[in-house]
Amino acid sequence: MSESKARSMQPSPFAPPHRGRILIADDEPGVRESLAEVFREEGYEVAQAPDGKAAMALLEQNDFDVVISDLKMPGADGLEVLQRARELAPQILVLIMTAHATVDSAVAALRRGAHDYFLKPVIFDDALHKVESLLRHRQIAWENQFLRTEANRHWSLGNIVSRSAAMQRVMEKVAKVGPTPTTVLVTGDSGVGKEVVARAVHHSSERRDQMLLTINCGAIPDTLLESQLFGHLRGSFTGAVSNQEGLFNHARGGTIFLDEVGELPLGLQVKLLRVIEAKEIHPIGAAAPSVVDVRIIAATNRDLAAEVAAGRFREDLYYRLNVFEIHVPPLADRREDIPPLVEHFVHVHNIEMNRHYKGVDNATLKALMSMPWKGNVRQLDNVIEHAMILGDGEWIHTEDLPGSPPANSAAEPAPTGSGEELRDAVRSYEKAHIENVMAHCGGDKKESARRLGIALSSLYRKLEELEIRDH
Repeated sequence: MSESKARSMQPSPFAPPHRGRILIADDEPGVRESLAEVFREEGYEVAQAPDGKAAMALLEQNDFDVVISDLKMPGADGLEVLQRARELAPQILVLIMTAHATVDSAVAALRRGAHDYFLKPVIFDDALHKVESLLRHRQIAWENQFLRTEANRHWSLGNIVSRSAAMQRVMEKVAKVGPTPTTVLVTGDSGVGKEVVARAVHHSSERRDQMLLTINCGAIPDTLLESQLFGHLRGSFTGAVSNQEGLFNHARGGTIFLDEVGELPLGLQVKLLRVIEAKEIHPIGAAAPSVVDVRIIAATNRDLAAEVAAGRFREDLYYRLNVFEIHVPPLADRREDIPPLVEHFVHVHNIEMNRHYKGVDNATLKALMSMPWKGNVRQLDNVIEHAMILGDGEWIHTEDLPGSPPANSAAEPAPTGSGEELRDAVRSYEKAHIENVMAHCGGDKKESARRLGIALSSLYRKLEELEIRDH
């Protein structure tokens, strides 16, 4: 192919975007040129080849979305063009044309990887429809693959925002239980991130490409919750004007996350126990149960053992749910996670609000590190969002925090450097915290390391790094 022809296949920066690139290979000029004209009129960019060898040469020098090739051509036939296309770019869609309307030729092409075929004389509308349909389905497949990749990337263990030893232990548990079919109970105070952990379990499992459905058992009235979970048949109660599948049916093959499972009424606890034990549900009004394949992850901020003792939660269900428990500690017990969480929330809200904050200043980070955080991570998220609404759009200051007094002349100036102030603040807090723990332990390094959740060797390294005097 000449250099000028090769250049003609490159998209012009001034031309309107084409719908795709098509190579048409046929030794009959009338068929080839007519097809090319039809596709060009529909916005496609088209190249032509008079035989199989010319088609393979074009494939080696250009990128195409679709190849339409005659089956019988001099030099190389359509099956050879198909094979070469699959070797060079497996994503290319190949359609075969044939005037030899035999089942054998069509089956041979499809078996070797052709996506479709049509007969001569060509019906142009049929050819156009086949190409458009194949391109549309390929785009949908790519989008689905992208969404799955993005979901797995977003919920992968490496992207859970944490720095503390306590959360590292949580992630170790997630990594171990994720690939199993085991029922998981996630416990912890409100706002600690139980749903994030549940999603991480799901996306560490073999069900990651299936649905994860979430329902808050405490947010739906008892009268509706059973129908939401298990479904109902038309006429089974007043207002049931049609059949409705429940979440357990919708999530088949995937995972259902029962948030605040401690709020579940005793009557529904019996039905949930049946799902776990027999893998079947009984929709309201149904004469017989139906089988479901769903993994259950439950979460609660209640002490379920205490609820069992008080008669508010079934003991047998508690043991069925609590096969593998993951406890998420409160934010106040893992303050090392505050700086990376702050950075994460600033990034998230920058995107949502179209803002350009660089982060928090030194004094603000110290203030955030010292707050009690009764509302945990959710409260921290709300505080950062509030501060970013009030602030000037560059650095978050203490006066931007909820309940803070207005700025005054003695306020600490915003940092202007590369972020060293943030590391200084973390270092200052870490040093003070270790010194405080060691003081409470009377200088006992082994006990101090245990309370800090780190190895004794790590404590010695910290003592040296932070220049903490060894009393």
